[in-house]
Amino acid sequence: MSSRRSSSRASKLADDEIKELVLKLKPLLPQLDHRRNASVSASSILEETCSYIRRLNKEVDDLSQRLSQLLDSADITDVDEQLIRRLFQH
Repeated sequence: MSSRRSSSRASKLADDEIKELVLKLKPLLPQLDHRRNASVSASSILEETCSYIRRLNKEVDDLSQRLSQLLDSADITDVDEQLIRRLFQH
C-alpha cells in the first residue's frame, strides 16, 4: 500500500511540475503572451511551443542562407569570412 501512496505522490508532484513548466512557457510565446490573464490549455501552450520552435528554426535556416549569399557576394578575404562565420555560430 505504501508504494501506491508514494507512487501517487510522485505522480502528483510530476503533474504539478509539468503544470508549472507549461505556465513558464506561455509568456515566452508571442502569440500567447498578449493573453497573460486568459486561460489557455496546457495542450495549446505545448502545441504553440512546438510551432514556435519550428518557425524559429526555419528563420535561422533562412537567415543562415541569406548570410551565406551575402558573404559569397561580398569582397572579403577568406580569413574575414571564416571570422564572420565563427562569430555567427556562437
